[in-house]
Amino acid sequence: MKKIILLIAATLFATFCIFAQENKEETKKDGYVFTDIKRLPATNVKSQDRAGTCWSWSTISFFETEMIRLGKPAIDISPMFVVWHTYQAKADKYVRMHGNLNFGQGGAAADVVWAFKNYGMVPLELYKGLNYGEDIHVHGELDAVLKGYLDAVVKNPNRRLSTAWKRGFDAVLDAYLGAIPENFKYNGKEYTPMSFAKETDLKMDDYVSLTSFTHHPFYEKFILEIPDNWIGEESYNLPIDELMDVLDKAIDNGYTFAWGTDVSEKGFSRDGLAVVPDKDFTDMTDAEITKWVAMSQKEKDAQIYKMDKPGKEKNITQEMRQEAFDNFETTDDHGMHVVGKAVDQNGNKYFIVKNSWGTYNKYKGYLYASYPFVAYKTTTILIHKDALPKDLKKKLNIK
Repeated sequence: MKKIILLIAATLFATFCIFAQENKEETKKDGYVFTDIKRLPATNVKSQDRAGTCWSWSTISFFETEMIRLGKPAIDISPMFVVWHTYQAKADKYVRMHGNLNFGQGGAAADVVWAFKNYGMVPLELYKGLNYGEDIHVHGELDAVLKGYLDAVVKNPNRRLSTAWKRGFDAVLDAYLGAIPENFKYNGKEYTPMSFAKETDLKMDDYVSLTSFTHHPFYEKFILEIPDNWIGEESYNLPIDELMDVLDKAIDNGYTFAWGTDVSEKGFSRDGLAVVPDKDFTDMTDAEITKWVAMSQKEKDAQIYKMDKPGKEKNITQEMRQEAFDNFETTDDHGMHVVGKAVDQNGNKYFIVKNSWGTYNKYKGYLYASYPFVAYKTTTILIHKDALPKDLKKKLNIK
């Protein structure tokens, strides 16, 4: 009897081992399995909620990490302080341009650099920008009110602009976001926004914007023609292979970067993955047949890339990047913060990206963007100048 029990136990154990091995093999075969190569420090993941202010959250996350790199304490900085000042400056330019300017919630990393340089910064806990009866950021009404206000000013019904319109605009910002603190106490010390910014040791002139397009000469600066670049940020133009090499080595050397990109691609998943599948999609949105015939599952599958395991990705060329940009397929619709790099089970390389949508996915608010995706869909990069190789800095005349 004892031998029978031992035999049964041995059989069950062997069966369990086989099942575990098969399950392990299945895990290797299906699904993405990432191994971090290097992950640099970052403050906790936050949420922009229902406001189109990713550019402020992501760039501030980048600067929070820069403070850590410089040996300073990790501090959460207020994105809405930057948003307040950006709205104000954008409003002035909108009126001066007679309304011929993109006015809205969108922005770019350069807006944060500009705000820090000219107005300083305040801790997030002292200025949350929630002064309108909400617990989360919801800017639909604010954006509509501000735009309507400015359009009324631009119409110039008095035949002359009043001296009150700017005060009225600022009052709206104060009503929704809260008045900007002129002085505040933090950790027992008195500050102004400018004195607080000075103590972080961040020098805004040490940060450069990089991009890669062929409609301007390489190794020169130009103003990238995207709607949210209202401030006129100049970016250094690099060949894409060289730009990718800079980004790859930057992580190795301890530098993160703010990433402007396009997340409207089929290969961008809200579950934490961004890839460029080696597959061509046919857009049938306006085809007459779609109005009359329901697509079969096979037809739907042909239009949707199932990202259930690593697959072959497209080889991204400079020409592909340019064509996508010229055809409005690549737009400046999201900003994020790249904090590391990783590989999947097949050895494919990815950047580790901190998003600003809260801890919404299985990676707790982070995602993995493949190198082909970053090469294809990057609009601009904000990075410390010392992350660039010395010979490249010399070539670009960066001191």
